[in-house]
Amino acid sequence: MTYGGEVAHGYPHLDTVRAAITALYRRLSPEGIRPYTPSVAPADVAFSDLDDLHLGTQRVAHALVQQLRLPDARMIVSFREMDQAASVELAAGPEYFIELNNRFRTHRRDIGAALAHEITHVLLHRLGLSFPGTHDNEILTDTATTYLGAGWLLLDAYREDRDSSQKLGYLTPEEFGYVLAKRALVFDEDPRIWFTSPQGYTSYTKGRAQALRDEQQPPLTTAGWTGRHRYAKDRRYALDHPGGGHFGAPAGDPPGDPSAPYAFERQPDGLRVSFPCPTCLQRIRIPVRGRVRARCGLCRTVLDCDT
Repeated sequence: MTYGGEVAHGYPHLDTVRAAITALYRRLSPEGIRPYTPSVAPADVAFSDLDDLHLGTQRVAHALVQQLRLPDARMIVSFREMDQAASVELAAGPEYFIELNNRFRTHRRDIGAALAHEITHVLLHRLGLSFPGTHDNEILTDTATTYLGAGWLLLDAYREDRDSSQKLGYLTPEEFGYVLAKRALVFDEDPRIWFTSPQGYTSYTKGRAQALRDEQQPPLTTAGWTGRHRYAKDRRYALDHPGGGHFGAPAGDPPGDPSAPYAFERQPDGLRVSFPCPTCLQRIRIPVRGRVRARCGLCRTVLDCDT
């Protein structure tokens, strides 16, 4: 796990983040994800300067083990000089050894954030869930930490002023906010009351706006007038040009951009549209035939669509 350095912003890892959310639903199922509620409470991971360093660290680690539903996993935590913020030794268990950077001896409020990421590594290791490549796997870990109720700590550890900055993890602050908002929409939580970092709060509001846009894309009936107008134009183009698939065009200029939120596909039984489920981000394919209700086959969210 990394910390410090220049803080990147925006959504450079958004495709990987969305793939990670889909992977969680595929591995855990909707029934397996539901028990990760509520999020870990601030009181359970609070760390005062008056607390004993090692006893306090073990208390916070235990709270996060419970949040991430690893009741038979024991975390042995130590501190040493190291380049990274933290690391974990993945083995068969039940004991796992976590090392934290010595800086956390005096920055105790962020120990929970560092532990949350490393303990999620243990969870994903036990689940056999990983992405190819170290970087994408770390994006998966940050996403899982946040979506399963412990990652608000990572966003709250983000602080920046004129003279210094600190950020833990691999996601940008806005990407942490996006994943946290996706979780909040599913679990009906409001994490804004937990933030002590003004920058973390602001990043959450930006990420939430991005997450809400997922809920307002055509062919969902919640799409705004501009999106519906663009969709109608792209649909007419697809109907008039049956030679292949056509993607929605953000600028309204068919055949469009393959990164657009929906795509038309010609099938033997007629035209179909594919688009990502706003909950689990798996793509859904349904016939183009006006108002329909579609159920996502992965997370089972029921969606009102106007195709």
